[in-house]
Amino acid sequence: MGSNVDLESISRILDIPSDASRLLERPEQELRVTLNIVCDGKLICTDAYLVIHSSVRGPGKGGIRLSADVDLAETGELAELMTYKCALVGIPFGGAKSSIRLDPHSLTDDGRGMFVREYAHALDHYLSTGLYIPAPDMGTNPSDMAIIYGQTHIPESVTGKPPRVRGLPGRLEATGCGVAAVSRMASEDILGEPIAGHTVAIQGFGNVGGWTARFLAESGARVVAVSDFSGAAYREEGFPAAELAECSVAELGRLHEKMNRDDLLELPVDFLIPAAAGHVLTEENAGKVKAKVIVEAANGPITPEADAILEKAGIKILPDILANAGGVVASYAEWRQAKSGDVTEREQTFEIIEKRLDNAYRAVKDAAAKRGLSYRTASHLIAVNEVVQAMVERRWVT
Repeated sequence: MGSNVDLESISRILDIPSDASRLLERPEQELRVTLNIVCDGKLICTDAYLVIHSSVRGPGKGGIRLSADVDLAETGELAELMTYKCALVGIPFGGAKSSIRLDPHSLTDDGRGMFVREYAHALDHYLSTGLYIPAPDMGTNPSDMAIIYGQTHIPESVTGKPPRVRGLPGRLEATGCGVAAVSRMASEDILGEPIAGHTVAIQGFGNVGGWTARFLAESGARVVAVSDFSGAAYREEGFPAAELAECSVAELGRLHEKMNRDDLLELPVDFLIPAAAGHVLTEENAGKVKAKVIVEAANGPITPEADAILEKAGIKILPDILANAGGVVASYAEWRQAKSGDVTEREQTFEIIEKRLDNAYRAVKDAAAKRGLSYRTASHLIAVNEVVQAMVERRWVT
């Protein structure tokens, strides 16, 4: 992912022990397993991966990605991202990620459930001991997490479960809630006024993009464009919050105006929010971006080359490890709830997310101003320092 931490650059600012750099440059554990099921009389085999990047600050935390294109390298990059995301927002987890190399749309519900159970069986040691705590990610959902809980019978072994199955009210909306909160903070900080009335374009209208759109519209922002795999929809006045909650992108396009998906990235809006896959802003299209602020709801949506172009153009970027950390903050709240037996209400979940992200945003803003850094570099600086200090305190390095 283009947004992963550049330790060499950070070491020019921070005095990082060489042994700490060596530990952070490679993951602690990598596991590849083969999952086999028989569905409708047919044998289906595929690979699954688990990468634990760092456990110095706590057990490995990170979602399960279900995709036909995922591989060990991508899983490792996402695990590394989780190490720094957890460190930046101050929750006691390390970074990890797992993935199943399979197209989720190719599975029946029964076949999907069989694969998730097989996954839980293959990773039983990591799940039952708490070495790795999964959650939903691209291609997976709360029902998949409920199946894993049904295998481990340990409520804190997996987060992102449905609220009726020892889950957390508000966890489904958590990442979108956090993206919207960071966008509101950025509006006050960078644009100098509340987000109400400001224009927003959101690339990706799945769980994260959809909830981000709803929260921002409810805050008074004008969500003028949204897109997904089917196309894009546009409304100059902004879509009503009710339509964003009830309609697909295709339906919004029929109700209002259709547009080319790629053109959404080039709209002259106040906020551009990439909320789908990685590497959507590249060296080829970054020069066409006209947004004032980019909020990275997806992991690694901007390549390093594009990042340099956007920074030179004066476009402010709120990096993924800050902007989309609402999900892991809520996962921490769910993990604590599962261990304590307490009950958290939906609005309390949102308050927890906003407080954590507000604290992290202020720290990033202060570090950026003090050292003359971009918000991305400032975020990485804070996160790396937290991880390195944990290594020192645990006598992993001196």
